[in-house]
Amino acid sequence: MGMQQKKEKESFSYQFPDGDRRLAFSRQPSFLYPSPSPSPSPNPLMQRSHSFTRSDSKDSTSILLMLAALRAVANGSRPIKRLALMISLNVAYSMIELLFGLFTGRVGLVSDAFHLTFGCGILTFSLFAMAMSRRKPDETYTYGYKRLEVLAAFTNALFLLFLSFSLAVEALHAFMQDESEHKHYLIVSAVTNLLVNLLGVWFFRSYARVNIVYWKPEDMNYHSVCLHVLADSIRSAGLILASWFLTLGVENAEVLCLGIVSVAVFMLVLPLFKATGSILLQISPSNIHPSAFNKCSRQIAALEEVLEVSQARFWELVPGYSVGSVSIKVKNGVNEDQILQHVNGLYNDLGIQDLTVQIDYM
Repeated sequence: MGMQQKKEKESFSYQFPDGDRRLAFSRQPSFLYPSPSPSPSPNPLMQRSHSFTRSDSKDSTSILLMLAALRAVANGSRPIKRLALMISLNVAYSMIELLFGLFTGRVGLVSDAFHLTFGCGILTFSLFAMAMSRRKPDETYTYGYKRLEVLAAFTNALFLLFLSFSLAVEALHAFMQDESEHKHYLIVSAVTNLLVNLLGVWFFRSYARVNIVYWKPEDMNYHSVCLHVLADSIRSAGLILASWFLTLGVENAEVLCLGIVSVAVFMLVLPLFKATGSILLQISPSNIHPSAFNKCSRQIAALEEVLEVSQARFWELVPGYSVGSVSIKVKNGVNEDQILQHVNGLYNDLGIQDLTVQIDYM
């Protein structure tokens, strides 16, 4: 470890002024990749050609990523194949519903078909994240593609919050209009949609809970998919129940059912929205109390060689992988290796897997 730190110190010391050293510790060194330094070209024409080549390479990289995602779906794990099957069933049903609604002039069926299609687009992004997260880190994405799972879960949560709001608006609209005009033919669509979504709930039944401890980024994405199909199932069940109550002559049945479904979907998705938003906003790790970070800073500042501890920042890259950085001012001529080992040990005990320490000599 000492020899490795010295090598890092030699390779990075030329980038900063005298007395400024930056060293990084990581339990998973595969996340760290040195950025390639482009070789300067004295010929401006060659530089222009190089810029054009980089533009073409970005397009080709996007195509390669899409092909890699399709290949990962075809050769993927059981959850990936199950989600692909569920998306295919929903797309096929939404197309049938759209065509039937257009030919018969049923606006309700057309609206529901567009809703299903948009939901399939969100689930497709979750599928893409599952496939791409298996790729290894590269020179562009030095931390890898794992955070795509968090982004996909956040997108699902945002869509479900919008669904909850739209159901509340629909309930208000039903309250203001004559319920005798309720379209009872929608019950057939609701029953079919419920059966398809119940298949998805069974596929991801191990994540059919509100509060889950996320140990890996996959847990967030799988949970969001389960909540997505569960919310759609609750919506379909609410429409079926409202139609049945209307046939029995219950007043304001649609308003009551849609209101209950809206509140249920909101309560289901709110914890996931908070968890994914916290990671994307890079707040401090939720599993580490802020007082623990303050205690570590006091222990480091108590060392005789240390003058000041500042700019301590910590966040979760993905669930189960925390990153941090800290700046330390020390006296001239001290043994920096001992200080680095001590600091690294303190924060690793807290659960910080990737720590960057900047040492300034005063």
